[in-house]
Amino acid sequence: MTTATDALINAADSALRTLFVTPRASRDCPTVPERATDHELSEADKHLSGALMRVNHVGEVCAQALYTAQALTARWPGSSGQPNRALAAQLEAAGKEETDHLAWTQTRLDELGARASLLNPLWYAGAFGLGLMAGCLGPAVSLGFVVETERQVEAHLAEHMERLPAGDHASRAIVAQMKLDEARHAREAQTAGAAELPAPVKGLMKLAAKVMTTVAHRI
Repeated sequence: MTTATDALINAADSALRTLFVTPRASRDCPTVPERATDHELSEADKHLSGALMRVNHVGEVCAQALYTAQALTARWPGSSGQPNRALAAQLEAAGKEETDHLAWTQTRLDELGARASLLNPLWYAGAFGLGLMAGCLGPAVSLGFVVETERQVEAHLAEHMERLPAGDHASRAIVAQMKLDEARHAREAQTAGAAELPAPVKGLMKLAAKVMTTVAHRI
């Protein structure tokens, strides 16, 4: 049985692995559809794909931080005096799938000759803090935060599907699978009893995401 101390150790381990260790996926990287063939990308297209996939990689760094922080708070004794192990398990399972996304986007960055964001430690720290705040407000709010985060990420990935070069089928296959996974995480959190977040909170989340994506596109 995982104790609060174990959870703290796991949280520290997750941070170190996310930021300093090459991620390993538990699922195969999505592949190009049979009828689609990757074309040789121009330098301009490689630059655009690399920037977009860097933003997606940052999103997965943040996802690791958010799910780790929220799972950590779920393992603290709640109002009943007992940890919410079911919620912690759900968050940790979703976090493992996000690790696949982290590995896939890192692999694609390497293939494109692009780098990850230089500010990843900052993004991780900020997301971890947000996850702690959401988790400390109780299971319903924590799950509501998951729902809204995943919905915004899904919309962001849909936008990237429109912006990726038409010939970059490899990046498109990855983004398409990520989009499906994020939508499922939102549905699962909703089913588990998520609370609807106030409109101002959703607006602040969108603003924070806009700042992150704009900066990560370049740095």
